[in-house]
Amino acid sequence: MPKTKQQKQAIVQELEAKLAQARAVIFTSFNALPVKESESLRQKLIKEQGEFWAVKKTLLSRALESLPAAEERPNVKEFDGQVAVVFAYGDQIAPAKVIHDFQKNDETNRLKFLGGLLDNHWLSAYEVEQLANLPSKLELEGRLVGAMQSPITGLVNVLAGNLRGLLITLQQIASSKT
Repeated sequence: MPKTKQQKQAIVQELEAKLAQARAVIFTSFNALPVKESESLRQKLIKEQGEFWAVKKTLLSRALESLPAAEERPNVKEFDGQVAVVFAYGDQIAPAKVIHDFQKNDETNRLKFLGGLLDNHWLSAYEVEQLANLPSKLELEGRLVGAMQSPITGLVNVLAGNLRGLLITLQQIASSKT
């Protein structure tokens, strides 16, 4: 049964609110995605503070008009297939990684990146794919700590080497006198 005009307006208003609240938005096409897999994907996204919404292109297009036009918007009506919107409320990249992992495990290629929005910057499908391939925030923080710790560790080893050399020399002198 078709939705009434009031129901469509309510959906557009809810989309506008979610777009304003989200830290990142990813547009995907999904074709013939079974309900079981769709629910599994939704649960994974919820764990990463994300949300998966299947939405009609016309309603999404109306909701996107509420965003500031910092750059040229993509024409949502030209997207292939059915469109779903993934909202990222926490980590901006984690939902893209969840979608990317789902794509790797799906042989039929039913879920595809169409584009995205990150910090009022419109992203192409390729750019969203590149974001999904980035290391996680936790991994990047670990690398940063390791890089910051490396010079200190090197300095400690150099200083310890000098002390070891001095101790070995003193032991050799003491053993030669006895």
